[in-house]
Amino acid sequence: MGVYLLVLVGVTTAVTDAAAACAAWPICGNGWATPGSAIGWLAVGHRVVAVIIGICAVVTLGVGIREHIERRVLITVAVGSFLYPIQAAVGAVVAVQGPDLTLSVIHLIGGLSIFLTLAIALAWSLETETGDPTETQTTPSKPEPDQDLPPASEYDPDLPTDPRDRLLATLRAYIRLTKPRLMWLLCLVASAGMTLGATTTGQLTPGIALATLGGGVLSIGASGTFNHVLERDVDRRMQRTSDRPLATDLVPVWNAIAFGILLTVISIVLFSWVNMLAAILGGVAIVFYSVVYTLLLKPNTVQNTVIGGAAGALPALIGWVAVTGDIGFGGLALATVIFLWTPAHFYNLALAYKEDYERGGFPMMPVVRGETETRKHVIWWLALTLVAAGGLATIEALGIVYAVASIVFGAVFLYFAIKLHYEQTKAAAFHSFHASNAYLGAVLIAIVFDTLVI
Repeated sequence: MGVYLLVLVGVTTAVTDAAAACAAWPICGNGWATPGSAIGWLAVGHRVVAVIIGICAVVTLGVGIREHIERRVLITVAVGSFLYPIQAAVGAVVAVQGPDLTLSVIHLIGGLSIFLTLAIALAWSLETETGDPTETQTTPSKPEPDQDLPPASEYDPDLPTDPRDRLLATLRAYIRLTKPRLMWLLCLVASAGMTLGATTTGQLTPGIALATLGGGVLSIGASGTFNHVLERDVDRRMQRTSDRPLATDLVPVWNAIAFGILLTVISIVLFSWVNMLAAILGGVAIVFYSVVYTLLLKPNTVQNTVIGGAAGALPALIGWVAVTGDIGFGGLALATVIFLWTPAHFYNLALAYKEDYERGGFPMMPVVRGETETRKHVIWWLALTLVAAGGLATIEALGIVYAVASIVFGAVFLYFAIKLHYEQTKAAAFHSFHASNAYLGAVLIAIVFDTLVI
């Protein structure tokens, strides 16, 4: 995280032209003069942090050699240490010669590469220290559903008999079909996409914002409803989902299908009012989650979470497209952050409900490849998420609030992901899961704040 701090501070320095306020090396003026402005101190602070982190890198490598750490870990740390002085030299050239696009890109890629090498080394080190060496794959491909549970045809739920209680339970059931807990985060994703788009040639109006968010809420509701319909039999086999509306027969299947179609139609109409590309993407999002993820990916491949991340990434594109009318760098960059964040986020939930997913016959990562492998992938996907967030920071409209949010909450997420390796409990998995939500929520709020307020 020290390296990541250095990278994000560097990006902020470049975006705010702080380097131009101190165009000398190692400090300002003749090379040793103090900065004459607050923005100049930002550039100097970046260089001071670089020295401190460089010392830490050397110490880390030295400790690794002395302790005879695992070879693959030592090699990755050595690669990062080798790249570090090269990275510092490129930074010095940029500082003295002034902004240069090619050198700036090389400088950013170099810093993120160093961060990735250390993240890989961390994941391998934790795997060796906390993993179970006797753990093997539970199944080579797809687990079979638990045959000891009664078949769906024998399921006899206890439904309310009082008309008023039955009505209230039914209304709550229809609301639950829409998966409302997903809405706040995905609407925040779309909002960040819209405000980013508004920093370009796009124009964000209250009407566009309301129609886009309304269409988004309804598309999420439609996707959730179809998901409930298609998984109703499996839901009865899993403890976590056995009380869902269709699993308990509170809502008839055909009523749920009609409800999902109604939500889909209204959603597409709202998106169409914004523009046709937003409507197309909204329709793709519903079909992808309901059919591709629910029917094809989730029950058949261990990569369901990775590929399925595209469903969560689409709201970012929809928000961007709603304002700009086309697909651009900002929308794609934000969608990439969401896509990479999804496995780091959901693998925690898969760990917490491993037995449930195995009972339902879903080939989730902990079921197929074991908990040790899954915990390692949480670190790796988190690292890739932070790399993508670092790339997003190059957008000029994003500033210090975004950088601080990504650094602080990224560190919090990493802390709980590391803690998960040592504690290996359901509670630890939920802590890491909630930390992932906090990270993404904070980053998205920071994007909205930077683009609208600052």
